Amino acid sequence: MTTWLHEERLNAVRAIIRDRRARRILDLGCGDGDLLLPLALDPGIERIVGVDTDPAALSRLQRRLEEAASENRPEIRLVHGSMTEGGAALAGFDCAILLETIEHIDPGRLSVLERNIFVAMRPATVIITTPNAEYNPLLGVPPHRFRHPGHRFEWDRAKFLKWAEGVAERQRYSMVCRDIAGHHPTLGGPSQMAVFDALPQDAASG
Repeated sequence: MTTWLHEERLNAVRAIIRDRRARRILDLGCGDGDLLLPLALDPGIERIVGVDTDPAALSRLQRRLEEAASENRPEIRLVHGSMTEGGAALAGFDCAILLETIEHIDPGRLSVLERNIFVAMRPATVIITTPNAEYNPLLGVPPHRFRHPGHRFEWDRAKFLKWAEGVAERQRYSMVCRDIAGHHPTLGGPSQMAVFDALPQDAASG
């Protein structure tokens, strides 16, 4: 069972995928498949690759896929691996999604993640969601604590926007940020999302 906030994240990401008419999808940090499984039922999707470092999660996802087998589902491949490695083998996709995953990475590895995704993979669109630390008090998260013990950091909106703008400028993408699951007048939303779209080469060089 997913929480209302997680459902809001999934809905926000699926809306961007539909808007971009993406057909070849990379789910980076796919976990048990909360995003991948609904995408597998979308007739507009042709291919999905799910990547995760947790072999147990991939095994659970494989079982879920077998239980939900459909003749018309897209080509699906599950890969045991890291978002910071092997990007060249995952090039050529329409959209890559990092759904609440970057906060599990050591901040010192974010530059490696950036190169792997935005240079080696270089999908047409990249969608990244991450918690908004400003909203934590409304969720009952004590000060100086993270929402999940596996998180290595949690950013406020200004920090996330600054990082996303830097990535977009360095890697020749346009970028927009938005709140997910509502908008508190001073604290923003519980989660935040950046959507990157690759710039044409002539626009990037001009």
